[in-house]
Parts: sequence; structure tokens; C-alpha cells
Amino acid sequence: MNKREVLFPGSSGELLAGRLELPAGPVVATALFAHCFTCGKDSVAASRISRELAARGVAVLRFDFTGLGRSGGDFADTTFTSNVADLVCATEYLRDTIGGPSMLIGHSLGGAAVLAAANLIPEAKAVVTIGAPADTAHVEHLLGSSRAEIEAHGVAEVVLAGRPFRISREFLTDIRQQNQQERIAGLRRALLVMHSQQDELVGVENARLIYDSARHPKSFVSLDGADHLLTDRADAAYVAEVLAAWVSRYLDIPHDAGGEPGVVTVAETGMGTFQQSVTLGRHQLIADEPRSFGGADTGLGPFDLLLAGLGACTSMTVRMYADSKQLPLEQVTVSLRMKGKDTILKDLVLSGDLTAEQREKLHEIADKCPVHRTLTGDLTIETATP
Repeated sequence: MNKREVLFPGSSGELLAGRLELPAGPVVATALFAHCFTCGKDSVAASRISRELAARGVAVLRFDFTGLGRSGGDFADTTFTSNVADLVCATEYLRDTIGGPSMLIGHSLGGAAVLAAANLIPEAKAVVTIGAPADTAHVEHLLGSSRAEIEAHGVAEVVLAGRPFRISREFLTDIRQQNQQERIAGLRRALLVMHSQQDELVGVENARLIYDSARHPKSFVSLDGADHLLTDRADAAYVAEVLAAWVSRYLDIPHDAGGEPGVVTVAETGMGTFQQSVTLGRHQLIADEPRSFGGADTGLGPFDLLLAGLGACTSMTVRMYADSKQLPLEQVTVSLRMKGKDTILKDLVLSGDLTAEQREKLHEIADKCPVHRTLTGDLTIETATP
């Protein structure tokens, strides 16, 4: 995977700063990500989801709306309508480079924005909302007592998520005039609604309203335990994994997307010191080091993966033999751990009404699994030279 910093003109003529996340191999689909209100393209959710999709062959553009992050313009001059127009501008940039977005993803108010923009983007086949409000006027409650000052003076400075933002009267008027229910009913795209019951900013009842207003095909996924901003990286990773699996049904992503069949590709994700994306075709997982080794403990470590490979192969081999001989084997459990740097301790538990002779044979077969034989044989590793 690789990232490309991009600039393109927004709806007000100011340059918008974006980041295009590209897969290592062929681009099989293109997505556009809209971040949450007052956030930016580099939020945990936006970054994580973009990388997960890129690992599956999907190019993702995420950008800062006008007046936010590194984009030009004044946030006080923006409205919900101008944010939707910025999404259309981002679409035009994608059309001119790698192709229009077949998927729109929006977080929080960004979710409301992609619902509003969808029918302006004919290439879009699927729409995903994460913690999105059903009604744009929902944002007003974040402004608290500042609403009166905005109405009286035309603009006021409001502190949101610990940062000051200038909000205009035009913004308030605009969000009150949006008819989201009508837009959702006429979406004519596959829709995935993702929301947490514990969302402290946008209640989960918003997900129900969006889902009920939409027509099929539509899906709902509960993000139980997650906060609104998906600040826990594990929650953001879960969203990305589920989203990628769901959207493959609608974007015709080939099963071997993500790399050459039979070739495992390991690449740094840029998240933390050691985190790695491990990809084989459409399969992907995360590797990392434990915190005691300076990692973030977001995935299995290198030796954990080695043990997992041996354990899986052992269990599969035993199962294959038992089934071929019609043995009453109910379940195989393999526990492995490292002893020092050169010894693997393997504990094989066989459940079922097996005779002592059958158990002995299965233990013998377990040590003949292909991975076991490879590790204990004359294994050669050749490193390609540039």
C-alpha cells in the first residue's frame, strides 16, 4: 500500500487537501471517505478504514472539508450543503485520476453528507454510514448555549472536542432545511448502517431511523462498546474488516483481490511502531509486537503466527486422517508455546470415544503434518536481490 498527498479545488474554489490510499496491486474499486463534523481526514477511523480497504485492492480518497485540516477556506463560511458540494468535487478529482468512487463512506455528519451526495454521484453502488445522525439538525445540540449567540450575531466561536470553531447563522439555517428522510428513501444504493449503542454524541435511535427510511438492499451492524469517534483502534479495525467483507458483494471485488494468489504480502501499516498488514488474496490480518516489546499489541506477533501455522496444520492433518478412517474424533485442540529460542512445545488434545491405539496413531499422524515436516526438515529461505 502507498499514500499520495493530493490537492484539488473545492466548492468554494479553495484547494482541498486529501490523501489517496492506494493498494499495492491493481485497483479493483474506488471509495470516497467523508470524516466526522470538525474532525479531519487523519482521524483514527478514517485512517484505519482506508488502510484496511487498500489492503483489499480498494483505493480510498479521504480529504479535509473546506476550512478544516490542511484545506483552504474559512470553516465559518461553510454549510452542510457546501460539504456535500466538496464531496462532488472530490468525486470529480477521482474521475480525472483513477475513476469515480463506487463506494461512499461517511462517519458522523460525514455519514449524513454521503447520504445527501449519493444521488449526485452515479458511479456509487454502495453507501456506508458510521455513527451518522438521521437528521442534520441533530448537530445543533452540540452547540449548546452558543446557538443564541450565533442567531443574534451571525457567527460565534464554539469549542467542539476541545478546539474552537466559528459557526455561522447560515450553517444553522442550512442544516434545518435538509430533508434527509426523503434522500434516504430515494437512495437506490446498497446501504450499510453501523452504529454503537453506547454512542454518546449520536444516539443509536438514529441508526434505526436511517435503516427504516431506506429500501433494500440494506444492512445494520452493531458496534457494541465503541465510542462515537472510534478512538479505540480495535473498534476502528472491526469496522474496517466488516465493511470490507460487506461491500465485496456489491462492488464485484474479485476473491483474489489484495495480491497474487499463493503469495503472502507483509507491509507496514504506519499505525504504531511495528504493526503489519498480512495479506493473501482476499484474506488479511494484522501482525504486531506486544507492548513489552515496544508494539501496540494489535495483532499476533511473528512467533505467534509461526505457532498458529503449525497448530492449524496439525489440527487439519489429524482431522483429515480421522475422517478418512471414520474414527470417532469429536474435536482437535492444539496448544503451542515457545521454550527458549529453538524448541516448540506442542500439546495435542483429542476429544471423542477413541481407543488407546487410535489416539496413539493420531499423535503419530500429527507429527507428520506438512508444516511440522517443513520446520524440522532442510528448509531453505532465499531472499530475492533487487
